[in-house]
Formats: sequence, C-alpha cells, structure tokens
Amino acid sequence: MSSFEIERNTIERNTIERNTIERNTDRTLAYFLLRIVLGVNIAVHGLSRLYSGAGAFAHELVPLFSKTPLPATAVYTFGVSLPWLETFIGLLVLAGALTRYAYTLGMLLIAALTFGSTLRQDWGTAGLQLTYALVYAALLVARQYNSFSVDHWIAGRTERARWTEKEGLAS
Repeated sequence: MSSFEIERNTIERNTIERNTIERNTDRTLAYFLLRIVLGVNIAVHGLSRLYSGAGAFAHELVPLFSKTPLPATAVYTFGVSLPWLETFIGLLVLAGALTRYAYTLGMLLIAALTFGSTLRQDWGTAGLQLTYALVYAALLVARQYNSFSVDHWIAGRTERARWTEKEGLAS
C-alpha cells in the first residue's frame, strides 16, 4: 500500500469516526431536549393544578364524568391525586432521574387518562394523549442517549466507585 493510500484510508476512517460522534451528540442533545420539554409540560400540569387547588380541580372533573359509569367519588379521588402524580412524574422526567420508572409511570398515567377520555367520548383529548404516549415510548426506547441526566451522573459515580474499589483491592 502506498503512503497516499494509507493517508486516504486514515482520512476516511477519521471522517467516519467524526460523523459517528456528531450523530451520537445530536441524538443525545435531541433526547435531552425532548425529555426537558416533556418534563416541563407534565410537571407544570401538576404544579399549576396544585397551585389552583387539587380539590377545586377534582370538583371540576366530577360533572364531566356524570354520564359515564364511573362513580363520582372515584373521579374526585383520581382528580385530587392527579396533580401530585403529574408533578412527581414530571420532575423525575425533567431531572432524568429513575427514567425507566418515570416513563413507565407516565405511560400508565396516560393510559388512565385515555380511559377516562374515551369513556367521555372525548376523541380529541384521547388523540392528544396518544401523542404523549408516543413521546414516553420514544424516550423509553432511546434511553441509551440519556447522557445529560441524574441517572447518568449516578451511574458514573457508581462506576468510578467500583473502579476505585477494584484499584484499592489490587494494591
């Protein structure tokens, strides 16, 4: 192989590596931004309802479900707990903490909300809830790009502690 071919191969290899790093950086950034948008959206849903009063929000829900088979007490209880759940899940998503569990809880909450929306035959809201479900699913599937997060920070600290422990045992 001539020096020209070696240099050309090196340039091609470096270009491929640089493109791969840039793609992964873009994916990590996109993941982070989508997670932040969802976290803010869900957390502020909950926080604004808590600020206005969870009881008041729950009272507004009861008449909306009067023509469904759900008992008013069940609707009210769900309505009181919903802002707390949204706040909790939204803050976990926002911080990138316990993301597998946060996304799973978020999907289950969306499933419950979709159940209520479809009972009321509110197809527009049910369709919007599918969008939330898709975002949760996309984030869950692509968790390998969750680099800017509490989960990643904790994993790094744990790995460093294991490494330090192994080095201490070796010496």
